[in-house]
Amino acid sequence: MNFGLFYVFGLLVKYILPFFGTMQTYLYQRPLGVANNAVNNENKVVSLRKACHVSNKKSSLKKNVLSSKLSTAAAVENKANITSKTSDKPSKSKSSSASKDFKVTSKAAYQGVPGAYSEVAASKSCPSLVPLPCDRFEDAFMALIQGKCDRAVLPVENSLGGSIYPVYDLMMKHNLYIVGETSISINHCLVALPGTKKSDLERVMSHPQALSQCDGYLKRLGVHREEVDDTAGAAQTIASEHLKNVGAVCSRRAAELYGLDILDEGIQDNRDNVTRFVVLSRDAPQVAQQDPSKLYKTSVVFSLQPGPGKLSLALSIFSFRNIDLTMIVSRPMRSNPIVQMISEQGQLTAAGARAAAEGRHSFNYLFYVDFIGSTKDRKIVNALRDLEEIAPYMKILGAYPYDTELGVTRSDDPTIAKSLFNGKASE
Repeated sequence: MNFGLFYVFGLLVKYILPFFGTMQTYLYQRPLGVANNAVNNENKVVSLRKACHVSNKKSSLKKNVLSSKLSTAAAVENKANITSKTSDKPSKSKSSSASKDFKVTSKAAYQGVPGAYSEVAASKSCPSLVPLPCDRFEDAFMALIQGKCDRAVLPVENSLGGSIYPVYDLMMKHNLYIVGETSISINHCLVALPGTKKSDLERVMSHPQALSQCDGYLKRLGVHREEVDDTAGAAQTIASEHLKNVGAVCSRRAAELYGLDILDEGIQDNRDNVTRFVVLSRDAPQVAQQDPSKLYKTSVVFSLQPGPGKLSLALSIFSFRNIDLTMIVSRPMRSNPIVQMISEQGQLTAAGARAAAEGRHSFNYLFYVDFIGSTKDRKIVNALRDLEEIAPYMKILGAYPYDTELGVTRSDDPTIAKSLFNGKASE
């Protein structure tokens, strides 16, 4: 009996227990394996998700870039379509309002206060721009350079007083270009406070040019002369300071603006009193835009080596080609005003040697020349090329339509006066 139990127990140990051990191993290790597989699978899933995310991110980025480009292109196209549509419509649109604002802010600078002759010239030459008064010539140049205006209209020559040199000096100093010219026939008036008689006047104020143009008249009147910066400014000062027994030489418009009486009119010594103005711009005139149906004028400035026949040689370049010179002005070169006289061989001439020994030298000049012709013309191009070969310095100041109606417009022209009084007066 006992032997039988032992036999059964032995079979149990030999066969049954290993089976349970296998089952135990299977039961315990299987969850661990499943967990490991789950972790591995989860890692694979995470990696796959990351890869997909990166891929989607790149794809999304590309789509966004493409979408942005398409949106920009669409916006540009829509803007172009809107602009095209609005340009076809007559007013009452934002674009027309912006255009209106642009016209209001566009200005033409001039020297003086409202009522100055330069204001009339600015209104005549730039009818779409609002005149912008400036105290000095330099201020008008700076207003244009700094973008405060689109044009500057300044006097350069008067038939009685001659050239206005400060303007030439400023054209050399600043890099601006002549794009037009105009002229005004000056009609000077003697004005004073209401109730004043000519016999009451003790002194007369005005710009030096205006005083010189009325020299004979003022001598006969027997008054003291006082120079100021502007003709209209003289009238403004008399009115604002209520100066008694003081007169001003100015325009009819200035007298009307500042409430003064006109005691006499047309007091200039010569009836043909014409002032020529140039219109300046920041941008150089384009040759391609020159109108072939118009007569053009070109302005240049150049220097020459000191010595005999140098100026004659320069001018022969124009005469040889039958080019009509309309003006020539010489000004000492401010950057190098004094030079020694040099011979063709580069040595001091005898006169130059004596001058150097005695401490004397020669002026170094700049020559401003205006001539008829466009920079489109072949002979003008060739002339400028030849001039450049002999000139140490040369600059084209501008090529612009020639004012063929010199002095036709009067300073008291009713059409211009009306436009100035009707909303286009100086700001």
